Amino acid sequence: MAPATAEPQDGPAEVRAAVGRLHVQAERATERYNAAGERHRRLTAEAERLRDRVAREQDRVNRLRGVIGSLAGAEYRSGGVDPAVRLLLSSDPESYLAKAATLNRIGTHQAAELRSLRRAQAALRAQRTRAAWKVAEAERSRTALRRHQRAVESRLARAERLLAGLTPGQRAEEARAARSLGRPGALGGAPAASRHAAAAVAAARSAVGRPYVWGAGGPSAFDCSGLTQWAYRQAGVAIPRTSQSQRFAGHRVPLSQARPGDLVTYRTDASHVGMYVGGGQVVHAPRPGGRVRYDPVGMLPNATVTRI
Repeated sequence: MAPATAEPQDGPAEVRAAVGRLHVQAERATERYNAAGERHRRLTAEAERLRDRVAREQDRVNRLRGVIGSLAGAEYRSGGVDPAVRLLLSSDPESYLAKAATLNRIGTHQAAELRSLRRAQAALRAQRTRAAWKVAEAERSRTALRRHQRAVESRLARAERLLAGLTPGQRAEEARAARSLGRPGALGGAPAASRHAAAAVAAARSAVGRPYVWGAGGPSAFDCSGLTQWAYRQAGVAIPRTSQSQRFAGHRVPLSQARPGDLVTYRTDASHVGMYVGGGQVVHAPRPGGRVRYDPVGMLPNATVTRI
């Protein structure tokens, strides 16, 4: 990757080129951040479900211990407690359960209850192990999330420092270019591939003018994949969060056969995505400092079209 730096004596064109490279790097880091965030949310939810299972297993173990305690009480009232049950109710019942061969010393009903307790305790141990592993994995994903966040912020800060070196007039020109919303033009041609695609196009077009914010998924601000995911959500269709995953969320069609609602990913790593809206144009969230806008479908290299 070319270095995203500019020397103090470089002119506006060199500064803009360096800033552009930094924005590309920031966008790639943003998509990694989005992927890490999605993974962290999934792992956190799984860890919470496992905690619930542990709590349920603990309740089951407690109930079974209560049942066995009641059996022991009944035996005591009828003339004494079986030595095996007494051992079960001692401070270390696990040692008894590990020697379950002695179950033939007690009644059939008690044996069944003790077997249930042993299974419940084994399940509880397994669930606790899984829950602890999932919590640790979620924490590792949180660390990755912070790392990608720092990468995005570092590149954006470097871009801002480069832009600060331009003259006030040059900075104003750069800001105007970033805020441009493009031109919708004639959006005729082939219709959307489905009613869901048509609804997604309407949602994406309604977002034109809203700001690009990295990591944002709407409705007031978006990054590139956040916009396309949000637009399809408004149409009642769930698609993945990242541009890389969105590339494979449907089936591939040639660019020459693109229809409104198709997703268009760019670059070999699919680090940017927009939505084809017809007339040779896409709606997309372009870059930091920009706003959701129209641009020609061929604005970036290696365009790949995916129909949802």
